[in-house]
Amino acid sequence: MMSLFKQTGLRWLWLAALVILLDQLSKLAVLQWLPFGYPGQPLVPYINLVHVYNKGAAFSFLADQAGWQRWFFTLFALGVSGALLVWLRKLPAAARWSPIAYCLIIGGALGNLIDRLAYGHVVDFIDFHVGQWHYPAFNLADSAICVGAVMIVLEGLLFRRPQQAGDKPS
Repeated sequence: MMSLFKQTGLRWLWLAALVILLDQLSKLAVLQWLPFGYPGQPLVPYINLVHVYNKGAAFSFLADQAGWQRWFFTLFALGVSGALLVWLRKLPAAARWSPIAYCLIIGGALGNLIDRLAYGHVVDFIDFHVGQWHYPAFNLADSAICVGAVMIVLEGLLFRRPQQAGDKPS
């Protein structure tokens, strides 16, 4: 079993665990020290610390629904994480870019999943703004998912394998 982790992309799972840990610790701090609905404390220019809940997904997608979305997003997070684990297992130990991207997404998905199961919603606390325009509040798990997704897109655009003789042109 241990050789499976050393010889595949699964060796990067520590990164997913780190994302989950940092995400949950940051959310616990917000829950402990900021009242719900906290209007915002400037952290650095363009970023405020807030305390809001999201019952939906990114950009509060489906947040206004009756509650079924909690279970839909729970199953979705488990399905995506499971698929990424299968792909991690197929990657060689020398691979870096893809396993890091996959583990960031797994960590973020499971970090938000913990919130959904524990509270029925996701705790968000980062408010990025420019002037009066505010991006929807987010958290560290959301950030990890976005960074992982961007890495996958960049890999597809920048690191395509060279076309082999006999390959069909795309």
